[in-house]
Amino acid sequence: MTRKMEFRMERAGLIQVGDQVELKEDAASTMAGVMYYYTIKDAIAMSNNTKDRLKTLEGVVSEIEALDSYWTVTVDITE
Repeated sequence: MTRKMEFRMERAGLIQVGDQVELKEDAASTMAGVMYYYTIKDAIAMSNNTKDRLKTLEGVVSEIEALDSYWTVTVDITE
């Protein structure tokens, strides 16, 4: 099963579509429970918080979308 996850990147050109990336997992305890968030190593882009923990910390960049002041990076993660 492939899971698509979006990350916010603040600087252009750090990664390209097709790049294999490693992710770093962090957790935060909130009133809603434990939330996980992921960073593309080394501090390239960060995901939103999610309750759904990833089973693997590797993926492939499938899309990079330029927005007004940042880029959305989509990573395909095979779980």
